Amino acid sequence: MVAALGMAMFAPMVVDYVHDDRSWQTFGLSAILTTLMGAVMATAAYTPNPDLRARGAFLLTVLSWVMLSFFAAIPFLMDPMKLSFTDAMFEATSGITTTGSTILTGLDDMPKGVLLWRAILQWIGGVGIVVTAMAVLPMLKVGGMQLFRLESSDMGEKILPRAASIAKGIGIIYLTLTIACAVGYMLVGMDGFDATAHAMTTVATGGYSTSDLSMGGFMDGGADIVCVAFMTLGALPFGVYLAMGSGALSAPFKDPQVRAFITVIVGLIAVVTLALIMSTQIEGGRALRLAAFNTVSIVTGTGYATTDYQTWGPFAVGLFFVFMFIGGCAGSTACSVKIFRYQVAFEGMKSYLFKMPKQHAISPMRYGGNLLPDQVVFSVMSFLFLFFATFAVTAILLSLIGLDPITAWSGAGSAVANVGPGLGDIIGPAGTYQDLPGTAKWVLMTAMIIGRLEIVTALVVMMPGFWRG
Repeated sequence: MVAALGMAMFAPMVVDYVHDDRSWQTFGLSAILTTLMGAVMATAAYTPNPDLRARGAFLLTVLSWVMLSFFAAIPFLMDPMKLSFTDAMFEATSGITTTGSTILTGLDDMPKGVLLWRAILQWIGGVGIVVTAMAVLPMLKVGGMQLFRLESSDMGEKILPRAASIAKGIGIIYLTLTIACAVGYMLVGMDGFDATAHAMTTVATGGYSTSDLSMGGFMDGGADIVCVAFMTLGALPFGVYLAMGSGALSAPFKDPQVRAFITVIVGLIAVVTLALIMSTQIEGGRALRLAAFNTVSIVTGTGYATTDYQTWGPFAVGLFFVFMFIGGCAGSTACSVKIFRYQVAFEGMKSYLFKMPKQHAISPMRYGGNLLPDQVVFSVMSFLFLFFATFAVTAILLSLIGLDPITAWSGAGSAVANVGPGLGDIIGPAGTYQDLPGTAKWVLMTAMIIGRLEIVTALVVMMPGFWRG
């Protein structure tokens, strides 16, 4: 993985060389160093038939994101960026986890190689989490993900070969969506570079832009409309795309989380549009457009913005804070809790309340027409508790560091849910994370990785019992 990341650094090197920007040397040196380090580690640990079991899969999944973040930060440390180690790690971690929080300003005048590298990081992180969610997490039974096993398997099955086979199909779909998105952006007026960079971060639901105005800088041509379509496509389960590729064209309509996700999105857009019309002087058509873009962006965890929605009034601000904790579908590039977990939790609570007055009553729990095992419901409920506990602990730590309540709580939610922008004057949609204390940035980085790895995966590795025996 590290060696592949190093090879990816040659792309921004070529872009900067073509544009006669001396930062091409930075990426060239970083690429050589990272590729060699990855090759050395791979050679030292080589085995012809790797047999990765559950315990090793937990460790590999966590360390992948940590190590990739570390090596991805190297170009940010060197000339011309010369960021501090903390800021470089923050930008890289936010990129690879597709969070989209940034400490950089002046993006419009920045070397194109740097902008491309940020987009590549999110693109890699997006496809990486889809493979992890479809090939690894279901086998590790993380947060109810065992619902989405593509085939019958048990913990004794080798994980790596299965991940490789799934990755091939996902890679083709992911690349196809990215190309289609880039073409869509070019058709509405973006130049080739901006279209490519934004396509990478849109399909990955990451949110890094090439402009300080985010997608607001391209709204006049209609780029926001294209963006809404592909953010939504990126937030749909890639298992559905695989099924459609096999001829099951009705798969999206049969998937319960797809139906629920689309219903939720449409309902929330309607609510925000109505709130926007009532609280501002914005006319209906533009209100719908602004509401649709910013709602989909926050719900999917992309984090783009076309305007500072904090000016829409306290009701809208409260809604967008809640939107952080919704998320897209399982097996997608989207982040946060995910729609299916709310569906499973609702089934569990409904069954519990039904049986309270009738202790011997039978109330089967179902998801998509199939019976829900008690283990899945327990796994989902445990995830929900751990997710919001992690959010609360992160917010408390940020408050102890000295951040104001709005910045602390919205920053914690944004990091754990991998959304990007928070609320308030500092980290809101019109701000950056640049002015936060270094300690706060490390807390947020840790929360980003824990959130991206579905909470449980990271917390398991932190348990002392994981390292015994």
